Amino acid sequence: MSFEDLRAALSGRVLLPGEEGFEAAAQPWNTAVRQPVAAVVEAADAADVAAVVQHAAAAGVQVVAQPTGHGATGGLDTAILLRTGRLNQIHVDPEQRLARVGAGAQWGAVQAAAGAHGLTGLAGSSPVVGVTGYTLGGGQSWFGRKYGWASDAVRAFEIVDATGTPARVTAESDPELFWALRGGGGDFAIVTGLEFELFPAPGIYGGRVMWPGAKTAEVFALFQRITAAAPDELTVWFQRFQPPGAPAALVGLDCAYLGDPETGRELLAALDEIDGAISDTRGTVAVADLGTITAEPTDPSPGVSHAELLTRLDAEALRVLLDDPVAPLMTVQIRHLGGALARPRANGGACVPVAEPYLLYLLGLGLPDLIEPVRARRAELVAALDGRISGRKPYTFLGGADTAAAAFDAETLARLREIKQVRDPKSVLRANFPVLG
Repeated sequence: MSFEDLRAALSGRVLLPGEEGFEAAAQPWNTAVRQPVAAVVEAADAADVAAVVQHAAAAGVQVVAQPTGHGATGGLDTAILLRTGRLNQIHVDPEQRLARVGAGAQWGAVQAAAGAHGLTGLAGSSPVVGVTGYTLGGGQSWFGRKYGWASDAVRAFEIVDATGTPARVTAESDPELFWALRGGGGDFAIVTGLEFELFPAPGIYGGRVMWPGAKTAEVFALFQRITAAAPDELTVWFQRFQPPGAPAALVGLDCAYLGDPETGRELLAALDEIDGAISDTRGTVAVADLGTITAEPTDPSPGVSHAELLTRLDAEALRVLLDDPVAPLMTVQIRHLGGALARPRANGGACVPVAEPYLLYLLGLGLPDLIEPVRARRAELVAALDGRISGRKPYTFLGGADTAAAAFDAETLARLREIKQVRDPKSVLRANFPVLG
């Protein structure tokens, strides 16, 4: 079957190299990543998805699904890039506390729909991240310390398998595939929709407070004090931030509390003990506005990121993270984990509990003149933390030269690989980080 035959079979668009719109359609969210694919298909519905997979299976090429382009890794020269962004329907059932969304739904829109009923999903920090890719990789939410990984909340997947056959996957209908899709990545089926649990949101209190870099030690000490006693409903992230060209780094805390805003205000009142704040956005946060706390870019941009799970923060680790320069990186962030993220859970998926108490996230601009200095600085920091990082990291934080093996223990990885080999023996489907890679 040729691409012209595929065009005739679809309601959506097929774009080939050299055609108008191809470059924009193939561009991932991280514009520093090149993605010279064989074709881009913008699916109009689940039937289009099935037709694309059937075409790929017959032609002996791979299909890579990217609703929004987040997490792209490149290396897809002969693949078909499947965009499912048009499958963006959202339905909230407030009585059952369930959301049913298409593969292209983004968290900001889901939160707006859920918030209208006093409910919330397990959304992360960005309103423009797609629900599907985030959830397939586990999904670390502001409310993960209370309710666990976003993948734990899934009750059903609508999928197209490696033969191009649609199916509905639940714990009862297909327990092995259901387990793999809940945190194992997108290597096992193309998800066209999912159904997941929503949670009560009696209120949210949070925001960001920033201080001059001279307050770094003071702010970090407060971060440790607050997180040591934090209830599971409270999540706090510490970060040093230095925009390119800025003479010095700033320091700040990002916070979100799920519950009565007055309680959240009391839990975070200690931030007022440190004077000289440059900005303070703390206040009641609407569910729909959860993604504004960190003020992340909502347009594609070039970046070089890296994550590690920290096993401890001793004096040497603190010297490296608090005293050493941030530049040429933009962000050195420490996320407090724990709570439900660390606890084993009944009927959990492939996203295993994380025992490490902190996640370190490093970010730099991916501009041509900065990429190598950013990578070098990142390598220096990681090397200096040797013995304090576990080597594992959540699937959605994989990047660069990471492989899926870094996200799973040996037993989980072996089970995922077996499922992949049984369900997709010809590797028609490819995740951004394949389990067999």
